[in-house]
Amino acid sequence: MNKLGLGTVQFGQAYGVSNKRGQVTLDDARAILARAAQGGVTLLDTAANYGESEQVLAALDTAPFRIVTKTIHARHGVDAVVARARQSARALKADTLLVHAAADLADAALWPALQALKAEGVFRRIGISTYAADDPAALAARFRPDVMQLPVSLLDQRLLKDGTLARLAAMGVEVHARSVFLQGLLFLETLPPKLQSAAPRLAAIRTWIIHAGSTPLAAALGFVLSRPEIAIALVGVTAPGELEEILAAASAPLPALDWDALALDDETVLTPSLW
Repeated sequence: MNKLGLGTVQFGQAYGVSNKRGQVTLDDARAILARAAQGGVTLLDTAANYGESEQVLAALDTAPFRIVTKTIHARHGVDAVVARARQSARALKADTLLVHAAADLADAALWPALQALKAEGVFRRIGISTYAADDPAALAARFRPDVMQLPVSLLDQRLLKDGTLARLAAMGVEVHARSVFLQGLLFLETLPPKLQSAAPRLAAIRTWIIHAGSTPLAAALGFVLSRPEIAIALVGVTAPGELEEILAAASAPLPALDWDALALDDETVLTPSLW
């Protein structure tokens, strides 16, 4: 359970194609955090751009957790980025600050400014949130971040298969995997219009998982948690009951599956921003 992290974008706004509940209520957020702490979850992930997420967390008991947050966009200027990061650190006692978009590193002043925040002790760790197309290993070799957050899932194994995860581990980078359920794609009965072509493949994958004596939730979570290169697997929930299901799935036996055969290679399907 100590590899589980809780993404909190849903605490601040309605997010996700499979989210039918909208933004999490304050009472539910409080209950979710209490159960997460009891269940052994160790980390909360938020961002300045996640609507009201940081404000909600600041109003709740987050003492049991390490908190990761992210920068505002560099287009606001480095001074504004630093000022907003200091605000996050004060409000949340955040441990880690990530550059929210790798493209922001084109501003040569940004990374040195974050290094200065770390040297000052405002944050213990700094890092970068990336996509597969950003070439995370090359970014890590250039900037030497403490932490990198990137998409990894049973369906999206690109960064595992191309050796990126192994390279990051060799560099001592702490890897946080997000989109471990690919916005619940494996659980959806009705797909968004742009993903209809993937329906037969997803149905076949669900069938293989069930025949292996598992469930799509347990298989998807077990795949990511079993990867030694991954330090934290981030999950998002919209209600306490969803967290209960995840905690139960995280302790389920890992099914015997040909994991490689479950991966998808369609860039549209693997990129939620294109949905």
